[in-house]
Amino acid sequence: QVQLVESGGGSVQAGGSLRLSCAASSRPFSSTVMGWFRQAPGKEREFVALIRWRGTSALYADSVKGRFIISNDNPKNTMYLQMNNLKVEDTAVYYCARGIRYSSAQSDYDDWGQGTRVTVAS
Repeated sequence: QVQLVESGGGSVQAGGSLRLSCAASSRPFSSTVMGWFRQAPGKEREFVALIRWRGTSALYADSVKGRFIISNDNPKNTMYLQMNNLKVEDTAVYYCARGIRYSSAQSDYDDWGQGTRVTVAS
């Protein structure tokens, strides 16, 4: 039901930073879980991070923990992914998604954005 639009992708050198945004067409319920996933060329889509819309908790994949920060601006219906110390292996199309379960499984998410590309060069 919720439409999601990602933005903020681009090309950056390894060690650099980017901030991705995910704008929702309507205000999510407080129980909503919002997540970031990514898909590298030739690879399956994988979990990156998630956050409860009410901001009580967040979860990160081991590969990005300590480098990425997920957050949300509730009045703006927007979620963010601050990506720091980017690595070449972070190169992927990044998707935001909405679900109702506190889960890293993509099958638990119902609404998906179209993705924004991130390219990290060495």
